[in-house]
Amino acid sequence: MITMSRMPAVILAVLLAACQPLLNTLTPTGGYGIAGDVTYDAKSRLGLDVYKPSDARGAPVVVFFYGGRWSRGSKSEYRYVGEALASEGFVAVIPDTRHYPEARFNGFMQDAANAVVWAEKRVAGYGGDPSRIFVMGHSSGAQLAAMLALNPEYLKAAGGDRARLRGMIGLAGPYDFLPLLAPDLRDMFGPPEQFELSQPISFIDGENPPLLLLHGEDDDTVPVSNTVSLAARVAHRGGSVEKVLYPKMGHAWMIASLSSTLRGRTDVLAQVADFISRKAREPLRPTAVETQPRR
Repeated sequence: MITMSRMPAVILAVLLAACQPLLNTLTPTGGYGIAGDVTYDAKSRLGLDVYKPSDARGAPVVVFFYGGRWSRGSKSEYRYVGEALASEGFVAVIPDTRHYPEARFNGFMQDAANAVVWAEKRVAGYGGDPSRIFVMGHSSGAQLAAMLALNPEYLKAAGGDRARLRGMIGLAGPYDFLPLLAPDLRDMFGPPEQFELSQPISFIDGENPPLLLLHGEDDDTVPVSNTVSLAARVAHRGGSVEKVLYPKMGHAWMIASLSSTLRGRTDVLAQVADFISRKAREPLRPTAVETQPRR
């Protein structure tokens, strides 16, 4: 069960808001380029930032969804993530999506799927390889990435195809967080008869793109049980999944450790880069068209 009660969520948001400007300020400015505020959905006035290595040509692409409890955050706060991925030779696409209460779950997913389809159509112009796209997210952003990888209907509706994803990377994500108790969560994922449809663990068919799930065992915002249960269910169904658990790591540290000033303290970025490099070289795996929830 997710434990994002209102007070812990507010405290976490304050801590991240205080840290991220500093992490961005300390982020190197050389070795990569930024194309900022690129529109990918004019109707909803949504944009994205693209970070590319200076010599990018046919590079693997990572579409990164930031966290914020589905209700806060901005792509501008994650320059350090874009730089981290670019430093490993990847083109990073960081989109904004609509937040609650402007939108609810289906709206979040539509935006996420549209950002991936934009990457497929346009990322070659930024040095990326549209045939080697990964989705990645932290916290609530990892839930969006996981839903794209596990439920093919979202990308299909946007004109894409889950089978074209090379992999999904989840950092401290909520994947199995019923029951929903907080009023705002019940509203954004409701009505109650649809709560199960918000759970990545409900859509496991054994034909998913490869998953890399990383989580800190001291995470008191999104319990590590989310990653443990999803990894076990995917493996049981014969799907491709890798799990990495970090003792004494909390929720915010997972994403902050990607920054240039902190990345040497953990191997989170190294794990992500190794996974992308390996899976980018593998042939695509066909994805079954099974979309009914499984519990």
